[in-house]
Amino acid sequence: MHLPTRETLWVDTPHGRLFCCRWFPVTVAGEPQRPPIILFHDSLGCVALWRDFPQQLCLATGREVIAYDRLGFGQSAAHPGALALDFIRDEAECCFSHVRRSLQIGRFVALGHSVGGAMAAACAAFYGQHCTALITLSAQAFVEDRTVQGIREAQLLFGQPGQLARLEKYHGDKAPWVLEAWTGTWLSPAFSPWTIESVIDTLACPLLALHGVHDEYGSELHPKRIARLTSGPGHYQLIDDCHHLPHREAPDVVLAAVQRMLTTHD
Repeated sequence: MHLPTRETLWVDTPHGRLFCCRWFPVTVAGEPQRPPIILFHDSLGCVALWRDFPQQLCLATGREVIAYDRLGFGQSAAHPGALALDFIRDEAECCFSHVRRSLQIGRFVALGHSVGGAMAAACAAFYGQHCTALITLSAQAFVEDRTVQGIREAQLLFGQPGQLARLEKYHGDKAPWVLEAWTGTWLSPAFSPWTIESVIDTLACPLLALHGVHDEYGSELHPKRIARLTSGPGHYQLIDDCHHLPHREAPDVVLAAVQRMLTTHD
């Protein structure tokens, strides 16, 4: 089996450089080039924390996969200030626009995990003429009590000695900002009215929402609500024995579902 080739690069923005990775599939002469899959990471995530999922996704779908560290995360530049309450919509309109322009991305598939799912949805709506499909993993559609409780428990855990080092491994000295950006935003009363519909105008592409049955940050109400966002075909799938990380906990299920969805709507 020939593994995908991996390329790293940097994208300049007015606020600092973004770290990107691309995985290229082995191409067959005469085979059409399909739109690449863009990955949007979660609130504590980065390219490195996708682990081998991008490579496996590239192998399963035969498509280029692109992932980048958002500003303030991973190897990208530090964020210039506090995270704004409209950061989800802002990612679509600002940072991703620089990635898209720099990498000369035309049509694309948006795939996001957790809050990255909402960002993927915002990008799918903002670039509606170019996004051919939307896939979310454990995405939130609103601020549920379970979401708040899960974040409060995680906040207590990271407050224990040595726990912040888990984030520093991936984010360096940006780790305290990363943690505060997540907990401070989602636990803020000002953010409590947020819904995924607030970042989407219209959405017409095929949509698949995948969600673990035991997700500690959101009930099955989230994928059901997300699946209704599009005027095109929208589906959700609940994954048994799975919590908030389906691409790690049930990678075969996720890869099969994504491959099936993209093949159906190619």
